[in-house]
Amino acid sequence: IAASQPSTDWHLRENGREHHTSKFSSKELIVRRGQAFVVTFNGTEQPEQNFTFIAETGPKPSKLTRTQATFGISSTVSKDSWSAVLKSTSSNSVSISISSPPNAVIGRYKLGVQSGSSSPTSLGTFVLLFNPWSSGDDVFMPNKAECEEYVLEEFGIIFAGNKNHISSFGWNFGQFQGDILDICLSMLDRSLSHRQDPVTDVSHRNNPTYLGRVLSAMVNANDDQGVVLGNWSGNYDGGISPSSWTGSGEILQSWKKSGFRPVKYGQCWVFAAVLTTVLRCLGIPTRTITNFSSAHDADRNLRVDEFYDASGNHLDRAADSIWNFHVWNESWFSRSDLGPSYNGWQILDATPQEESEGIYQCGPASRKAIKEGDVELDYDCPFVFAEVNADCMYWNYDTATGKKNLIFSQSTTIGQFISTKAVGRDDRVDVTSDYKYQEGSKEERDVFKKARKKLGLEDKFDPTAPTLEEVEQKPDISGKFKVAGPLQIGKDLNLILVLANLQSDAKTVHVNMTAWSTVYTRRPVHEIWKDSKSITLSPKEEKQFPIKIPYTGYQQQLTTDNTIQVTALCHVEGGIQVLVQRDITLDSPTIDIQVLNEARVNKEVDVEVVFTNPIDTEVSNCVLLVEGSDLLRGILKIEIPPLKAGDISSTKFKLTPFETGPKHLVVNFSCDKFANIKTFKMVNVVD
Repeated sequence: IAASQPSTDWHLRENGREHHTSKFSSKELIVRRGQAFVVTFNGTEQPEQNFTFIAETGPKPSKLTRTQATFGISSTVSKDSWSAVLKSTSSNSVSISISSPPNAVIGRYKLGVQSGSSSPTSLGTFVLLFNPWSSGDDVFMPNKAECEEYVLEEFGIIFAGNKNHISSFGWNFGQFQGDILDICLSMLDRSLSHRQDPVTDVSHRNNPTYLGRVLSAMVNANDDQGVVLGNWSGNYDGGISPSSWTGSGEILQSWKKSGFRPVKYGQCWVFAAVLTTVLRCLGIPTRTITNFSSAHDADRNLRVDEFYDASGNHLDRAADSIWNFHVWNESWFSRSDLGPSYNGWQILDATPQEESEGIYQCGPASRKAIKEGDVELDYDCPFVFAEVNADCMYWNYDTATGKKNLIFSQSTTIGQFISTKAVGRDDRVDVTSDYKYQEGSKEERDVFKKARKKLGLEDKFDPTAPTLEEVEQKPDISGKFKVAGPLQIGKDLNLILVLANLQSDAKTVHVNMTAWSTVYTRRPVHEIWKDSKSITLSPKEEKQFPIKIPYTGYQQQLTTDNTIQVTALCHVEGGIQVLVQRDITLDSPTIDIQVLNEARVNKEVDVEVVFTNPIDTEVSNCVLLVEGSDLLRGILKIEIPPLKAGDISSTKFKLTPFETGPKHLVVNFSCDKFANIKTFKMVNVVD
């Protein structure tokens, strides 16, 4: 298309309103496929019947790959191809309504017009996105409130903690801010599939199944110099601790500004949040999902093995693991590759855990296929099925001889309280029943058997599996850890080990106890405490043993996840070992935000953040980070003077909101004793 430029009016406001794209702050037209948009251009003397329009995208546009369309003016809109309908003409300008098919390739297009036999004239460029409001689109979402939440909402809530203690924090997705759309489009152009075969790659960009899979690979840095580099070591030197981020914008901008070098560092919620931003930006309805007690089954046997030594230390020697929580994505689209019963929510996971087809990508796996145990279907269903369904085996491992004995197995631990944010509200919704039938029900066990059969596990001899004798052994005692006091950083940790004799004869028990700080994947990082005792339990007796781990004993060892795993390995004389364990997530102190006057668009508003130092020593290196789409651009960083024991810090700052409506301010406070205390506040901006 030649470059001479007649003046083009893209009707940005009107088209933006009609196409639900007015939140983008772009001077370029951004519209959704399968829906008409209006464009007016002048400087043409030809009768409009002779016009031919050319829309093209990608490096080598062609009709064959459906990356180029030529179309004249017709009297009606075509359902399945590009078309143009004349709206009005004046002496020197023409207004045309252009429609794209609902399965058009998405991306940046050049639009040209040709009259008669003259060479084509460029009208400029526009960006075409997926259209969840259009019934012909693969991403069509009939519920308008869900479209608002899963495509247009720039704020989200991510759930974390553990199954005994669910916590949450706010996240600024910011998909319409600044140049995020351009960064998302460059992610597609930097993918391995695009580098290997740009023409074929662009021709597949009409398909959300394809794009979702490509982007699940591009959000992590493995294989392709993607956006975020993962780090689960507990040591985040040379980068930013994963818990410090409060939004995706800063991450995507850093990636672009550094010349597309991976941003350090991310963990699962960071990968999931960035993928949410990218997919919502492109128009695919997407949400984050948190799975508690999430299995990472590395060897596809639907079983997760954990190993403990004789002292009760959790050994970091298995490829398998059970994470306190794991965050992935669900995106809404139809699966023409699988058939209509697998349409709807699809699981995508950008966290690099296992390779799929040679690279770190995961999904889309149909949520319906996971619930029904149809693990043979594309993509990565066995891995996702295991995340919510695997059985757990706990082994005692002798580090000297390499021998292992099964302590016990569980089939109901994995995949609990699967959570996501409610539509239009800041509440948690439990979606566990969409992933599996009631735990312990006949349907649930039938689905598990069906999945094992499809994976060829049910009749293969497995030398690592426990023997029937090991599985059948019944313990003589039972045990549990009870919490006896606040689970707060800065306070001593008080627990009670409760042991009960299940038999009618006395038992002697040798108990080895340990406490380790961990990351949220339950990987042990530092030993905090250990103790051992020998006790006698009378017939049917229950005894309680208080445990106190002082704040000074764990403060230096805690990771930014604030998690501690406490273990008691009980050696019963003449009986089998009993493992008692509990994962504890400590709460940070709270911070409070107040908006001090009415928030009006383009007017300054005062905000106050208050923090009280709850511990009896001074805290220093205090930093406050503030962000929020449409409330401020970028991140506001405020350094706060040190706070003595019990002191209250009040920090005031001003914002100038630039859009109306309900907006969210996300705040993160850190100091030398407390990492990443987060909170958020809804700010309703009026005209």
